[in-house]
Amino acid sequence: MTPSATPAAPLRADCIGDSAGGLTFDVAARGTTGAALLVLRRRATDAVGAADVPDGADDTVSLPLAPVAEDRLRAALPSSVALPEGRWDAYALLSDGEPRRLVPGVTDLRSLADRTPGGLLGHVAVRIPYATGQGNLTVRSWLRAPHAETTDLCPEDGGLTVRGRVYGTRFAPGAHAELRARPGAGGGGVRRPAVAVEQTEFVFTVPYAGLAPGVWDVWLRPAGKSGPLVRLARLLDDIADKHPVLTYPRARVETPHGPVTAGPYYTRDNDLSLTVDPLEP
Repeated sequence: MTPSATPAAPLRADCIGDSAGGLTFDVAARGTTGAALLVLRRRATDAVGAADVPDGADDTVSLPLAPVAEDRLRAALPSSVALPEGRWDAYALLSDGEPRRLVPGVTDLRSLADRTPGGLLGHVAVRIPYATGQGNLTVRSWLRAPHAETTDLCPEDGGLTVRGRVYGTRFAPGAHAELRARPGAGGGGVRRPAVAVEQTEFVFTVPYAGLAPGVWDVWLRPAGKSGPLVRLARLLDDIADKHPVLTYPRARVETPHGPVTAGPYYTRDNDLSLTVDPLEP
């Protein structure tokens, strides 16, 4: 019986982020000669364990890997190269074989902390490399136009004050927030808290007592009813998944639907939502 081939050792890639939203990948590839590529493949779905199958030309991005030192190759993903929203799994395609999955090495994302884009392009592009549950390298990408960034969440007695900043749009008279109930929320509907603005910054308060039990997604209408509906999210830092990291206290509130507990959280896409859960009488 012919012994099975030994799987190739994973290739390690160091990642450095820049304040403009670009990434640099340094791949340790001993003895590599000839052309090489760094390949990013967007997952067909964000479901856990989904196959890494690209579903079209826009779901694969190839970047040249050029020698920068002995046994070291470098690829650059500048902010000017569009990377649609999603999770992009990273591979190295060397001249001597099939694409090989990359694993994270040293990751330096200090420039992403408290990043403030200029907004001159009319959109916000964010790319954050991270290690998957299997230890592989993946890049989470967001591309929002316009974008409403939450900068501070302040739980208060019976409610939540939200502060943030908009990019790629301007405020106009009639600006307001919108809380939209997901299907299944008792009473459902839309709530429209008033928004106070100063240039590109905004603040509004959500009283929990006006919300029926369920999940409420938080949006912004910077230009009023005639303008775009913009999802609130927290993207401009170095945390790829906010949900397990940024947690907030819940408040107990009496509502027309009975006593509830309510509080904010960030979804798997780092969008802002609220949960309202009934309490047993």
